Amino acid sequence: MLKKVIAFANQKGGVGKTTCAVNLAAAFAASQHKVLLIDLDPQGNATMGSGVDKNRIQYTVNEVLQEEVSIRDAIITKTPGGFAMLPANGDLTAAEVALLRRAGQESNLKQAINIIRSEYDLILIDCPPALNMLTLNALVAADSVIVPMQCEYYALEGLTALMGTIEQIQGSLNPQLAIEGILRTMYDPRNRLSTEISAQLIAHFGTKVYQTVIPRNIRLAEAPSHGVPILLYDKGSRGSEAYMGLTREILRHTQKIPLLAAVE
Repeated sequence: MLKKVIAFANQKGGVGKTTCAVNLAAAFAASQHKVLLIDLDPQGNATMGSGVDKNRIQYTVNEVLQEEVSIRDAIITKTPGGFAMLPANGDLTAAEVALLRRAGQESNLKQAINIIRSEYDLILIDCPPALNMLTLNALVAADSVIVPMQCEYYALEGLTALMGTIEQIQGSLNPQLAIEGILRTMYDPRNRLSTEISAQLIAHFGTKVYQTVIPRNIRLAEAPSHGVPILLYDKGSRGSEAYMGLTREILRHTQKIPLLAAVE
């Protein structure tokens, strides 16, 4: 059984982190897993991309982090993609400021998740593109981290910084935190730099680099504006096929089952 909390983190923005979180949530839901997606970014992109209007919700992860409401009261139990959602909007900035003012607040999200953890096969957390108190809460709560990254020079610098952060958290706040995998996004095999950096990643991180790559795909880029995951927007697209392939690969690593049997 899966039973994991996985954070999507990268201190560099624009790497497709939210796209990964939303579409993996939908792909796992389609494979009959009970999934909760937590939007931990004040921009609320994962919320909107999941078909939830961030401006028309009563409670968000903000109230949960500030211990004003129970996590159960804030969860939207069903989205168009078939997964549950703990939404976010601009109010989450207030939570970040409040958490910074009080000591020992890096475990608030973990404490909230522990209340409902046993009810889900998979809990995914979409982190903001910065190392702040929100990201820290996610990394303390998570069992592991998926690092989406583009195969470009500056992405390697961001990856190095993130690895340093993860090591620090392992040494103090969450010794069990592990790298679930490194995911190459917006990948174009015709780009020489992409192939070179991809080779460097594999040489350094080995099997931690997913075999599945997420291609540059116009349908994948269009889906968020329609408020649905790619699986609902264009199931036959290359982007959709890539995320279903990634789901199979993650399940194979986790459950040690044959790749083709993981997702029907």
